[in-house]
Amino acid sequence: MTDHELAARLATEAGELLLTVRAEFADADAKERKAAGDKRSHDFLVAALAQHRPADAVLSEEGADDPVRLNAERVWIVDPLDGTREFSELGRQDWAVHVALWERGELAAGAVALPAQGVTLATPVVEAPPSAPGAPRVVVSRTRPPAVALAVRDALGGTLVEMGSAGAKVASVVQGISDVYVHAGGQYEWDSAAPVAVARAAGLFTARIDGSPLAYNQSDVSLPDLIVCRPELADAVLAVTTAH
Repeated sequence: MTDHELAARLATEAGELLLTVRAEFADADAKERKAAGDKRSHDFLVAALAQHRPADAVLSEEGADDPVRLNAERVWIVDPLDGTREFSELGRQDWAVHVALWERGELAAGAVALPAQGVTLATPVVEAPPSAPGAPRVVVSRTRPPAVALAVRDALGGTLVEMGSAGAKVASVVQGISDVYVHAGGQYEWDSAAPVAVARAAGLFTARIDGSPLAYNQSDVSLPDLIVCRPELADAVLAVTTAH
């Protein structure tokens, strides 16, 4: 099984597990549902990676950070449940599972599962729809859109699309539901590694908001800002974000 196939399989299977957890905890409170989803998906992914890629290091949102990864050539970067709030709200579909492989300085494979949508987007090739006519659609958090995203919307004469998890937002650009995702104000490597791998495979533009490259498997796992957009919009988006 290739790394691409493994990423897709594990993200999909973790997502199926999360759907089972969601049903099992349907009558529980949201906090209990979130905790169960985080733990079970993390435990599954760590065990599966230990089985299939025992020599590789793992960085998971839900696990202790093992510094051995800093000297490893291959590191799996996973978010067992991206969008716990949306997962906890029964009926919402905008949450995800992220599985990415970093190898020798670069993202080498990645998959984003959207379990409630029955969709997994995975490298090496991701088909993105052609650009849509009309005003660019800027995808933002439904609760706290960053000022820079609103500035991009204004500069591009665009519209806002509200959505939950980071993975779901990037997936919306890949799927043609939106055109631009700009985030600032705090994320970590596991929030964007798999989505960025998938976005790049779809031919999308990815960078930090100052235009610099996104770097993974760093000692400080904070990676607080991000742009994912259709390539023809990159210059216009960067003109705003680099000046903001």
